Formats: sequence, C-alpha cells, structure tokens
Amino acid sequence: MTNSIREIPDSAGFFVIGSNTTENHPVIGSMIKNEVINKGKKLIVVDPREIELSRYADYYFQINPGTNIAILNGLMHVIVKEDLYDKAYVEERCEGFEELAKTLEKYTPEHVADICGLKKPQDIIDAARFIAGLKPMSLYYAMGITQFVSGVNGVKSTANLQMLLGNLGVAGGGVNPLRGQNNVQGACDMGGLPNVYPAYQPVTSEDNKAKFESAWDAKNLSTKPGLTLMEMFNGAIEGKIKALYVMGENPVLSDPNQHHVLEALRSLELFVVQDIFLTETAREAHVVFPSFGFLEKSGTVSNTERRVQLMNKVIDPPGQSKDDWWIIMQLANRLGAKWDYSCSEDIFNEMRKVTPSYAGMTYQRVKNELIQWPCPTPEHPGTQFLHKGKFSRGKGLMTAIDYTPPAEGTDKEYPVALTTGRVLEQFHTGTMSRNSRILEELSPEPFIEMSGHDSRSYDIVDGELISVSTRRGSLRIKVRVTDTAKPGVVFIPFHFKEAAANVLTIDALDPVAKIPEYKACACRIEKILPLDEKGGGR
Repeated sequence: MTNSIREIPDSAGFFVIGSNTTENHPVIGSMIKNEVINKGKKLIVVDPREIELSRYADYYFQINPGTNIAILNGLMHVIVKEDLYDKAYVEERCEGFEELAKTLEKYTPEHVADICGLKKPQDIIDAARFIAGLKPMSLYYAMGITQFVSGVNGVKSTANLQMLLGNLGVAGGGVNPLRGQNNVQGACDMGGLPNVYPAYQPVTSEDNKAKFESAWDAKNLSTKPGLTLMEMFNGAIEGKIKALYVMGENPVLSDPNQHHVLEALRSLELFVVQDIFLTETAREAHVVFPSFGFLEKSGTVSNTERRVQLMNKVIDPPGQSKDDWWIIMQLANRLGAKWDYSCSEDIFNEMRKVTPSYAGMTYQRVKNELIQWPCPTPEHPGTQFLHKGKFSRGKGLMTAIDYTPPAEGTDKEYPVALTTGRVLEQFHTGTMSRNSRILEELSPEPFIEMSGHDSRSYDIVDGELISVSTRRGSLRIKVRVTDTAKPGVVFIPFHFKEAAANVLTIDALDPVAKIPEYKACACRIEKILPLDEKGGGR
C-alpha cells in the first residue's frame, strides 16, 4: 500500500476493483462503508460479482472476469479525451504520458463495454467524469486484479489511473493492494521472494551479493534468481527439483490444477512440511515439523499498510511443537551453520542491519509507536504514505498497456466462466478456520454460486447437486442461486477440500510475476441425472 488505513477518512472517494473488501478485509471494508453511508463519501466498484460494497456504490461495473485492464483503459480514455486529468501533476511528476494516451485512443466506451460485457457505454463516460472530480480518491485492489496472466499489467493500470488523476503521493489517495494474509507483506519484505534479498534488494547485484555474504558469513551466494512455486512444481515433475520445504502453506488446496500439484509433490525425493495442523499438503510429506501458532510465539508481523507490529506470546504451545525460527536454526546448524539466536528479537536486530527500510525500528519503538516502513534511522518517524513530493524512482512511470484476455476463454464445450475466491466465514484453505466449530457452522460446505438466469437455463434449482468440469478435472457441488452472480459466470470458494475449486483452475501464469490465473477459466455445468434417465437402468 502506498497509503495508510487511517487515511480512509481523508479520502473524498474510493475506487474498489477486484476486491470483495467486506468479506476478505472486513475491517477496511467496514471503514469504507462508514465513510460512504454515514459521511456521504463517493464509491466506485468494479467486480464480476455483485459484492456487498456494490450496494452503496455511485457506479458499479459488473465486468466479465479478466477485463480489469479494459475498464481501466476505458475510464482513462475519457479522462484524457475530455482533458479531465491533472495536467500539472502529469507534467511535473510523471513520464510516459504520450505513449499511454496513444494506446488509450482505441479504448472507446463502446469498445470497452463490448469487452467487459456492459450494457451502457455512457456509464463509463459518466463514471470517468465523476472520479476526475474526487480529490483525493483512494484505489483499493486485491487478488481480483493480480491473479490473472495479465496481473502485473493490471497493477500497472491502477497506477496509471491514479497518476493521471494526481492521486499518488497525497494523503487519502494512493494505490492500495490488500494483502491476503496477515504477514504476507512481512514475508516479502524479508526476502521471501525468489529474486530479492530483504528490502527488495536484487540478488542479481554483485554489490548485494558481497553485502549479504559479509552479513551472513556466507560464501558463493548465487546472483541467479530462484524459482517461483509453480516453477518448482514443474521442476519436480521434470526431475530437476529433488526436495521441497513447505512452511505454513497448503498448496494442495491453494494452488491451481490440483492434479498437477499432487503429481509434483509425489515426484520429490524429499518433501518436508512445517505447520500447525496436518494439512492436506502435510499428508503428502515425508517429514512434518509441528510449529507454533501465532498466539504461542513472539515476533513481528508487517501488515498490508507496511506497519510493523509486535506479537507477544499468550499461551503455551502444545505437545512437541517448536518455534519456526528454532526449527530452521536447528536444521541450518546441522548443515554446518553456526547460528546462535536465543529469541526472535535477536533475529529482528540482525534483520535491521541488512534491511534499510527497517533500520530505524526496534522492538521498543514498535511496541509504543505506529511505525510504517521505510524507517531508515532511529529518529525517523516512519512513513505514512509513499512518494510525497516525488516518486522513489524520480518520475512516476506511466505504462502503455493493452488489454489481453484470460488464457482460457469460453467456447461451446466449456461455455461458462469460472472464478474463485473466499467467503467471510472461512479463511484461505481452512487450515485454522475449519477447526473452529462456530465458523464451520456458519459456512460448513462448498457451493457454486450461480445467477438466477443461468439456473433457469440449466433447469437447476437452489441446493441441487451438480457437476462442474474444466479441462483439468471435475467435481460435484451444491448450487447456490443468487442475484450477485453475473449471467454466464459462476463462483466457487476455494476453502473446502470436499470440493476443491483448484481441481478446476488453470495453472497459466503471468509471464513476469508467475502468478497463476485463479480468477478465470472456462467450465461446463451439467445436471446429475438418475441412472434410469441416462438409459442405463438402476
């Protein structure tokens, strides 16, 4: 996030795209609702599903899955054509405008409405004029932007829009991705990515190589980026990856094309899982290390707004479980390292030395202050919002981006678009939430969400068990008929092992970030007929 959660009251309006905010990020969702309902703030929502926030929106665009770039280009087309953009901001602080404007020329409201499945092109014109008058406007997105083969370009398009309107580098504005779990941001900050060290320092740099070899007393660190998860699975099947260590993750349920994932895991010579429950993934492992839950350990987490927060132990851990860092230290030392950490604070203090954006933080400061990185020195107060005055790269880079469709479009054989996501009552793959009796009672079983129009077309009623198939697999699942679904589009939450949505999803990847396209693939819906109706008798 370029900006902060506490700036929500500073925004004149909100642009929410690819985020079911009230279900996936309910605290932020409720704050936005409060500003809109009780304080008259403005709201624009773009999503294939008629999510709760759409009820309060001044403009709601129910687009086809995977057409985010088209609708963003359509809005920017009108803003540029009618000279509604912030000319002074663009001239002083941005580059690449001419190339962007040229690309936007063909994204007329009529063309965009056809791509996105919208009936009223005039709404695009009206909404563009509307958002141009909101100063400042904050933009929020989540995995409904990123989980496409065009995910990186989708993110760049949101930045294009906010730069065009002068909404970056100001309080109450910004491009604000909402993270899917509580410490995803922290994991990335600490170098939990295949191409960077902590603080996003590239592994390809010889200077960084020397810096970290000295800091870690290491030799021959590679300057070659590593593999992403999906590339690891492909490597395992090809025999190039012999061992895999999975920590606090459940890819058997969370990753696309489940058959492919299982094939990869079963191809490994050694598979180790470190987790708090025996997940579907852990059941495939050769070795399982039981680790602490969040209430059983101390440390820090870095949340979606770049805020570092102290986490304290509340209860004693069960059985033979151990702290994550302790398990890893024991393994490292058995492999020849000489690590001697006594607590999580020791690791934090080492991390500060090699992570410039965290250098000014201490456990004491984090305990008593609200600090967001970058915080380079002990005297620095932290950074509430990024790019104030100028961008970190100098000028903000506008990127000319064309719409590209999802990797797998619908056709006669698979005529329905499938998208996946979460529900409020369950979390991620259900590793924790499905062990809660109350949450399990609230949302106990998988379902497929279908529009009333489609249910009538297929002669299917609410609660009926049907078959859903894609080119990768099929499953049986109950129907939930709802007005929130767009005709021709169905939705399945991925929490449930009984009907795992990722049996169906495609493992096509964004070419840059290697993110799978969870949010769009083609499927076939079929009634389950009794045997006698199939002509086979009982």
